[in-house]
Amino acid sequence: MFFVLSKMLGFFVVLSNLLMAVGLVGLALLLTRFRRLASWLIVSSLVLIGFVGYSPLGHMLILPLEDRFPPWNPAQGPPDGIVVLGGAIAPGISLARGAVALNDSAERITATAELALRYPKARIIFSGGTAALFKGVLEAPFAVKELEALGVAHDRITAEEQSRNTIENAVFSRLIAQPKPGERWLLVTSAFHMPRAIAAFRAAGFPVEAYPVDWRTRGPIDATAPFVSVIGGLGMTDFAVHEWVGLLVYRLTGETAELFPAP
Repeated sequence: MFFVLSKMLGFFVVLSNLLMAVGLVGLALLLTRFRRLASWLIVSSLVLIGFVGYSPLGHMLILPLEDRFPPWNPAQGPPDGIVVLGGAIAPGISLARGAVALNDSAERITATAELALRYPKARIIFSGGTAALFKGVLEAPFAVKELEALGVAHDRITAEEQSRNTIENAVFSRLIAQPKPGERWLLVTSAFHMPRAIAAFRAAGFPVEAYPVDWRTRGPIDATAPFVSVIGGLGMTDFAVHEWVGLLVYRLTGETAELFPAP
């Protein structure tokens, strides 16, 4: 039920969708006697879209998420296992084209392949089924195929295909890993997604070490950097708002014990 509700409400959590909806309501009201309200809504929508799209707001929102967990320190020794979260592959396109199609989060896959080659004894779990509300194309088989193409032996990879969100990533990965006391497991996911992922894995009783990848900013220098296109600013803000809302919802619903986990 939680998954279904989260997907149904997901549309309204996307800030750009809300801003566009305000304008569309305004357009619809132009045909009624509420023309003054309609004009106000249309103008407000355009102004807000422009502000969010061009201002540094997206950078300001995503920076705290990306900087929460520092890069992993290899000096602590080799890991016993690596869990990589799904989200780096477009399964529908991959199926249609007959080739693995990576998206903007491709570093989740490439970084895992690099780690696997650097630490040949580490177990690898790819956690990612489908996030579709109804039946969708599984991501895990394509991820396994790509990892093999990058030089990782098939028998080292375990595909977890049941998870539909980050909470389930943690629960099902723990069931597969069965981590023993003293074992060290890395968690590979996008830097902006790491706080929510760590919160979920801690709630599931699976101690992991953060291995953030796929940074979208250069660091604090971008806090005042405007965007050169509306699409860029809206996209960054949507990513950030999605994560902040996810952190809040997970905490309020009791799925996690921390609102904003720290290292």
